[in-house]
Amino acid sequence: MGFLSQENIGELLKNLTGDNLRTAKLSPATGGRWGEITSLSRKSVIKYKVTYLKTKNGKNRTVPVSPTLWKEITTGSGPLLFPQANYKELRETLMMLFPWLPDGQALHVLRHTFASHFMMKGGNILALQKILGHATITQTMIYAHFAPDYLQDAVRLNPLEGDSV
Repeated sequence: MGFLSQENIGELLKNLTGDNLRTAKLSPATGGRWGEITSLSRKSVIKYKVTYLKTKNGKNRTVPVSPTLWKEITTGSGPLLFPQANYKELRETLMMLFPWLPDGQALHVLRHTFASHFMMKGGNILALQKILGHATITQTMIYAHFAPDYLQDAVRLNPLEGDSV
């Protein structure tokens, strides 16, 4: 499972335009899958929130987005947010820029990028489960190793720590 660094993300975004650029921003900002993102309608996006309706597990999920990204993705007037998004073009750009990506993971790497950075920045694993729409925490635990010093919490948070006992 690969993910993109901040530098990689910047490089990718410099090489994209239009709906491919907007989808490539939304996925690592929300953890959305390609199919979830490209099926978004204007009705699915309410001020600073994106609601994925066509999800893998069939359950809707709502994820907040920044005001800047919200403004960018809600441009246009058609029923779909990204009618010109092109899977093949975006995949080819990813593979050209990052040939080290695992086979079959070119576009999914954007979802992994969100989850990996979320944990590296101290995000909560249970919140990540909800954001990604995982049915079980076991699915989400593949990202736990990215948490900074997460095992140190066992020492810091246990009831015998300190002079209180």
